[in-house]
This record gives sequence, structure tokens and C-alpha cells, in this order.
Amino acid sequence: MEWVTTSGRSVEEATEVALDQLGVAADEADIEVLEEPKSGLFGRTRGEAKVRGRVRPAEVRPKRDNRRSRSNKSHGQQRRERQAPDSPSGDKPANSRKNGGQRNNRNPKGDKPMNDAPRDPVDPAAVGEAAETFMSGLATAFGVEASVTVQREDTEIEVAMNGSDLGLLVGPGGRTLTAVQDLVRVAAQRRLGDHDTHLRLDIAGYRERRKASLETFARKIAEQVRESGKALAIEPMASPDRKVIHDVLSTEEGVTTASQGEDPNRRVIVSPS
Repeated sequence: MEWVTTSGRSVEEATEVALDQLGVAADEADIEVLEEPKSGLFGRTRGEAKVRGRVRPAEVRPKRDNRRSRSNKSHGQQRRERQAPDSPSGDKPANSRKNGGQRNNRNPKGDKPMNDAPRDPVDPAAVGEAAETFMSGLATAFGVEASVTVQREDTEIEVAMNGSDLGLLVGPGGRTLTAVQDLVRVAAQRRLGDHDTHLRLDIAGYRERRKASLETFARKIAEQVRESGKALAIEPMASPDRKVIHDVLSTEEGVTTASQGEDPNRRVIVSPS
């Protein structure tokens, strides 16, 4: 995952800028503090805070090895059967119970726990194929005719579903689309143990239309701020939409942007520079 480096008057402000650039919420990002403002006279601060952030890799729940569990159970039964003639009560010696417990938690070589074994990187192409399969199955389940395409550039994966009658999968304000995207990430990235790719989903071209609309809207807001000389607060938006606003207005002269509030009521403030 690529890191972005941002700065602000405080660590919190620099972090907010990083989250908006990444287009994710705080619980979906890794943030590292590079520099903090220094204390000056009369409680003032000097310098700026600097942080770097990235989209947090998807976590994978370790799979249980049921075959090994069954094998351990079988061996345990065999040991009890062998000990039965010598131990009328059926109790094991203390050292036998201790050693047996250690073997159950370690791999066959007995050097370290099995869950700590290193994982091989997952081929991004395999992640894309899994996402395509999931979305095709979802279209079949909903009874709609749709085509699914996958475009991949390095670790960036774009999955697009196009067809008719897909509004139900988009939902008001794209909220259903966001939920479906989370399901795709579980079915593709987490199931395969992928920690490196960044997967995005678009349905019926909604994200592109939304982006174009937001870009036009952002430029109108910038013009209003330049003419009035007063800051304007935009309605609360999801982090991907806020990212579009920040990206567009970063190229506009005479205005600056910042985010305020907490999700889901977090909004962009456009101010004259």
C-alpha cells in the first residue's frame, strides 16, 4: 500500500487531511506521526505536525486445521487406551498432560505455533478473479443481466458491474453500493489472505457520475467563496466524496479545504486563502 504524507497545525488536523486524501474512515487506515508541533512562549506552538497514512491492509482470520484437531484427538484416545492397564483410575501422569498440551499448540516440528507461519503474497490477479466471480454470482442471485469487468494496475483493482435495472444494488446515495463493496472485499481479499491490494467497486457507472457531479459542485462552491470572501460548509459526505472535493479544490486558486466533525456528520469546509 502507498503512504501519503500530510501536515497541519496539529496531529489531529494532519490526520484528518490524510484520511480525506485516502478516502477512508479512521478505523480503515494506519496513521504514523512523523513530527509534532513544538511548544513556544505563552502556550503557542511552533512548526507543523506531520503524519503519514495508508489504507489498512485487510485482516485475515486464521483458519483452523480440523484435520490436525481430529488427529490430535485420535492420538489422545490411543494414549488413554495404552495407559488404561497401568492406571486403573484412567488418570494421566502430570508430565504427560503437560507435554501433550504443548504438542497440540505447535506444528509437527515443535518449533513455533502454526498460526505464526509466514504467508506467501497473494497474486492480485487472483483477487480480481475472485471479485469478478462474486459479483457475477450476485447478479444471478438478483436476477439481473449484467457484465462484470476487472481492471488492475499493480495493487489497485477496479471492479465494474454494468447492465440494466441495477439501481437496487446502488441504493440511495450509493450506500448499498458501499455495503456490496465491503462484501466483495471479504469474498476476495480476506478469503484469500490478501493484505496488499486496494479494491474498489462501481455499479452502473455510479461512482464516475457522482465524481463528475461533485467536481462541478466543488468548483461552484470555490467561486462563491472567492466572491464572498467567507468560508462555506458543505453538507456531510462519505470519505470518498470528501476526497473528490479536496482533490478538485487543491487545484483551485484562492481557496483552501479542511474537514470537520465526526462520521457520519463529517463535512468539508471551504475557506478563502
